[in-house]
Amino acid sequence: MFLLVALLSLGACNKTVFTGRKQLNLIPAQTINEMSFSEYKTFLSQNKTINSGKDLDMVRRVGNDIRAAVEVYYTARNLQKELKEFSWEFNLVDDPKTVNAFCMPGGKVVVYTGLLKVTQNEDALACVMGHEIGHALAHHGNERMSQQMVAQLGIESIDIALSQKPSQTREIFKTAAGVGANVGVLLPFSRKHESEADEIGLYLMAMAGYNPNEAAPLWDRMNKMAGSRPPEFLSTHPNPEKRSETLKALVPKAEAYARRYPVTASSKYRK
Repeated sequence: MFLLVALLSLGACNKTVFTGRKQLNLIPAQTINEMSFSEYKTFLSQNKTINSGKDLDMVRRVGNDIRAAVEVYYTARNLQKELKEFSWEFNLVDDPKTVNAFCMPGGKVVVYTGLLKVTQNEDALACVMGHEIGHALAHHGNERMSQQMVAQLGIESIDIALSQKPSQTREIFKTAAGVGANVGVLLPFSRKHESEADEIGLYLMAMAGYNPNEAAPLWDRMNKMAGSRPPEFLSTHPNPEKRSETLKALVPKAEAYARRYPVTASSKYRK
């Protein structure tokens, strides 16, 4: 019991980037990244990726712009050590029916071609990619994996599980990090995590030079496109109306971040 309280207290001292929310992260970054990079490699081998063209160029351009925003912010906040946890990679999967994107722990990003029909412009794409990268920056996968391992294995068994039960640990990781082997796409994060990723993503896209006013219209398009059955990407996201109101209210704060941590010296928003 003492070990449980001590570890939970230690985990509670961790705070998410930007929002400062306390969270429980018990898995070493190196451990979760090794699993993440392995699963990412497997995923790419099992799906058709786009190797060239304007759409891939756009995805990587937007991704690297957001990466630059992350590096500027982390450096300004003396968080350079945390940057070493990320090995960025941006890939486009050829699947026009899937409106989705994800970022695994450690900065491994996938965008599906089906998403581009809905984003329609680089600002909206930056909104989605910023949101997904926000999950990784806030260590949502680690937090969820820690919670699930405590629930399934017990706090005292985590070290044993990591070293002696690789298969069981990997399945917990795949669920926690969002890799659904049975469906081939992300399993949903909690609404708390989705709202937090919305906020972080809005700040990131603004700092990277994209227009945060495009966020609310994008999510409106997502929901109109979905009709009565939202795409899996939206399955646990916040209430659409509330979400749009929250994002609109956060735009001034996002613009303040862009002024304080500018990545480019270009015009206010990209053309």
